Parts: sequence; C-alpha cells; structure tokens
Amino acid sequence: MNHIQPRIDLDTISAIVQSPTTLMNDVLERIAADRNHAIIEVNPDALLLAKYAESTHNRHPLAGIPIALKDNIDTGDRMQTSAGSPALLTSRARRDAFAITQLRRSGAIPVAKANMSEWANFRAAHSSSGYSGRGGQCLNPHDHSRCPSGSSSGSAAAVAAGLVPLAIGSETDGSIISPSARCGVVGIKPTVGLISRSGVIPISSTQDTLGTHARSVADASLLLSVLAGYDANDAATHQIPATTIATLRSPINAQTIGQARIGVARTNFSGYHAGVDDRFDAVVTMLARHHITIVDNVEISTVDELRSSENEYMVMCYEFKHAIAAYLGTRDVLPGFSEADVPRTLSDLIAFNRAHPNPGFDFDQEIFLRANTMNSADKAMFRKAAAWCKRKSQHEGIDATLQRHNLDCIIVPSGTPAWPIDQINGDPNMRGDSTTAAACAGYPLITIPMGKINHLPIGLTLMGTAWSDATLVAIAHGIEQLLAKEGITQ
Repeated sequence: MNHIQPRIDLDTISAIVQSPTTLMNDVLERIAADRNHAIIEVNPDALLLAKYAESTHNRHPLAGIPIALKDNIDTGDRMQTSAGSPALLTSRARRDAFAITQLRRSGAIPVAKANMSEWANFRAAHSSSGYSGRGGQCLNPHDHSRCPSGSSSGSAAAVAAGLVPLAIGSETDGSIISPSARCGVVGIKPTVGLISRSGVIPISSTQDTLGTHARSVADASLLLSVLAGYDANDAATHQIPATTIATLRSPINAQTIGQARIGVARTNFSGYHAGVDDRFDAVVTMLARHHITIVDNVEISTVDELRSSENEYMVMCYEFKHAIAAYLGTRDVLPGFSEADVPRTLSDLIAFNRAHPNPGFDFDQEIFLRANTMNSADKAMFRKAAAWCKRKSQHEGIDATLQRHNLDCIIVPSGTPAWPIDQINGDPNMRGDSTTAAACAGYPLITIPMGKINHLPIGLTLMGTAWSDATLVAIAHGIEQLLAKEGITQ
C-alpha cells in the first residue's frame, strides 16, 4: 500500500551523510527507484554540483542539500520548465527565477523538477490533480489509488516519499497546503510578496506565491528564509517589512506558543469528515491541556461568500491572460525549432492543446477558454471583483476575526483525506477547504500533519494576517512538538 522510502530530512542527513556527493548519490538512487511519478526530470548536472559544493566548504545549513522544484519555476540550467505541459518543450527559460538565484547562493542544489497538475490546475474545469501531459499521474505515496492533490503534487509527494528532504511548490489557492496535508508533510504558503514570483509561470499576480514542503516546520522555515527577499522586478516584494526576513532567519522562538492566543474556527471548516473532526477536536483538547490559550468557536463570517462567489475566479482569469503572455515572451526557442513552434499567447496554448490531446487523461481546457475571452472591456469588472475579494477576505474576514478575539492565529482542519483518483470525472468538489480566504487575502498559511485516518494523512492549518509568517512558524513548530510528544505524528 505505502510507497515511502526511509525518512530523509535535515536531521537525518546530518546524522548519516558524510558529504554532499554521498547525499546526492543517495537522492539520485531514491528518485530512480520511485514509483510515485513525483519527479518529471532530474538535473543532469546534480552530481557535478554536489562535488562542487563539497569543495567549497560552505557552512550554510542548506549547502549541498538537494531540493526538488515544481515544474513551473524557471531554471537557467539544462532542465526544462513546462508547467507539466508538452506545449512548452520547444522553448526554455533564459535564466533562473529570482528565488532560485537566492537558493543557489545558499549552496543548495536544484536536483529535479517535480510533477504537478498541468498548468497548476488552471487549464481544465474537470481535471485530476497531479496529472500532467508531461509527467503523467502523480500518485499519493501513502496509497497509489488516492490523489496526492495539487497543484504542487510532485513537490509534496517527493518529500513524503523520502526522495528529497525539501521541495519548493507554488500556490494560488490551495496548491501547497492541500497536497502537503494529503501527503502528510509540512507546507508553508507565505504572505504574497515574501518570495519573488519573477521567473515563475503565473496565474494571478494578486494571489501567486512560492512556498515550501518539508518533513518538519524547522526545515520548511529554513528553506523559506533562503527564498525570501526583495526583487526589483516584483513589486509585491517591496512591501516586506524590515524585520520579517531577519526574524525568519533567526532561531525559532520556542516560547511563542506558550504566549499565543489561538482561535479555533469550526463553522465552514468542520463537518465534512467525522474522523477529521474527531482528530481536530483531540488536538484542540491537547493544546488546552498544555495550557495553550484557546479561543474556541471563532468564526470567519465571510468564508462561505468567498467560496461561493465567482469573483476570485474572475480575478484569476483576467490576470492570467495577460500574465501568461508576458511570461511566454521571455522564453528562448530551443535548437531544432523555429519561432513558429513556440507558444507566445494563451490562444497559442489553446491551439496546441487542440492539436495535441494528452495521453491518458484527455481533460478539457474550459478555464483557458474562459480566460481567453477577457479583454480591456472587463477591466472595471476585474477591479470590482478584486476589491470585493480583498475586502471580504481581509478587512471583513481574517483580520476581523483576529482583531475581534485578539488572536495571534486561527487553526482549522486542512481538509478531508485524499480521494480516489478519477481520470474520467476528475477531482470531486472540494468542500471545506482551508485556503480560499487566505488566498484571496494574500495571507500566510501553514499545514502540519496531525496523524492519519486509517492509512491516509490529514493536516492542521494555521492562518494569520499579512507578514505574520514568523509568528505562524513559531506556533506551528510548538504544536508540532506537542503532537510528537503525544504520539500524533506523521
């Protein structure tokens, strides 16, 4: 049933591995033996980079550490960046994404591109999360009949399966948190702007962010702190408060959880799976038993409105059409192809998909078609929808609840366990998601494992206001430690 190799994280690496070369050989062997379809492509220079890392004596904690990257993050090396789509295999990224430049400075090594839901689940109305035309169906390492969720499916699955210690994903709404929870790993989706989106295949400039997957909060936070930073080419990073990155790069404050006020939101988050509710209740009881200040039954009153409205979808469709054309214009034609072979607009992508049906699950492109109808006449509608989403998610939503109860964060169940893969009908309706309010707000989320229902992982999500990332990390780390003491582990 389970397709997981021995655990690999920064603690186990420091205990058993003598050199970056030894570690890289181990990771490459793990990837070669993997049957989860979590990895699309291995960096052909990975071992060479490990040997270089060995010679530099870099003391950064990530020096020589192999990192898997979601296949929508540009690298200026010999790996492709395709969003899982064959449509982008005639061109290549010109350079590393800004965040990958940050990563390389630490000495970490991009070892592979991870499989993902094609076009980050923003192509088809009925798709199977984790499926891409380039990588096939990514599988949940805990049960191959179950979906890993998406769209950062391969990133979460690669960490869960023990292929790599760390991975980078991206999220617009749920794409880090959902697969992390369903695969049983830690996922951090930061405040939009903490990590640059330059060189990342876009959906929405309002909501897109990179984030991290790991086996512990400390590991995920360490990678987050390396990726974070000001980028002149991404205006969202210009809003980072002066102390935020420094705090993230400092040791996690173990006292934070004892001083925190944690709100428990049940309305619109519980009631979707009895087993998940029971476990969530047990965790809340456990926190109270450890004298953590709990404010129970707080409510984010706008969650149902945000989920049922078309406004978030309209904002993403409008932003996607223009953003994807701008991104496609940055790519270079590969040798052996001509400019005519390279998609430069959303219309070009739609034409490619019509001419090249995907093998296996030949899903539609209803979202592409809807986004392609957007034009300048829709600008007023876009602005109105974006303002509504911001107001309902921030001022009347998460911030209102935090302020009303003087809270440091809110906790909710991350969602139901992984569902059966269905390549005829696609994913089921995702009821009770933990992500939409924070997605519309651009606010941070962290999911941590809270055990399993039968053999399937479930998660606990923490949400906070803008730039509360370091506080969420400290509280999540504290909860993680208490869960481990109680025997509620991954």
